[in-house]
Amino acid sequence: MSNSGVLSAYQQHSVQGASPVGLVIALYDTILRDFRRALDAMNRGNVETRVFELNHSLTVIAHLKSVLDFERGADAAKRFDNFYEITRGMILSVNVDSNAATLQKLIEMYSSMRQAWHDAESRGHK
Repeated sequence: MSNSGVLSAYQQHSVQGASPVGLVIALYDTILRDFRRALDAMNRGNVETRVFELNHSLTVIAHLKSVLDFERGADAAKRFDNFYEITRGMILSVNVDSNAATLQKLIEMYSSMRQAWHDAESRGHK
């Protein structure tokens, strides 16, 4: 999916009434789906699909980075930017060396972050 495709999906959810936090959760769900598909492809020896899915996750992460608000939430934005940069490096590493353990760690990291966003939304931070 291109950047315009990510934006289109983001806007589609927005039109459907999702909160800003709900939109972030949806993007994390997309990243997690990409990671799981990449892991499955890796286990099957399908390099093309693995690379496609990991590259798609990088596109979604680039979109998340592009909407960070460093003026209103400087500390949080810096932390998220750092998280995205660290995980971007991990994804690039997986793309090169096909390390399933690193990909599993990424799944755990993004699952944890997704849960934190979900908890924040449940507490009314929409």
